[in-house]
Amino acid sequence: MPTITFIDPEGEVHKVAAEIGSTVMETAMKNDVPGIIASCGGSCACATCHVYVDEAWLAKTGERSTEEEDMLDTAIDLAPNSRLSCQITVTEELDGLTVRVAARQI
Repeated sequence: MPTITFIDPEGEVHKVAAEIGSTVMETAMKNDVPGIIASCGGSCACATCHVYVDEAWLAKTGERSTEEEDMLDTAIDLAPNSRLSCQITVTEELDGLTVRVAARQI
């Protein structure tokens, strides 16, 4: 099982096991990672699972879809490495992925 490292808004590190095929958001919710709200349940209809992907992992997490770009336009403190965690599917290649949970979710 891949391991994902979440850094919550308070700076606390949460290393958790993730199931292949799940999303980074589902992994956060299953492991009670603080800061991820996931109001829409992962349907890319809000920006309450906003994370910042560590620069070293950007290529492996894939490109943002147009739908994700549109939702991120509503996020607070948008950055070039911003992603909606519901749009990142866990694969073996993501073992070791590090994401920082955005301090403010809308």
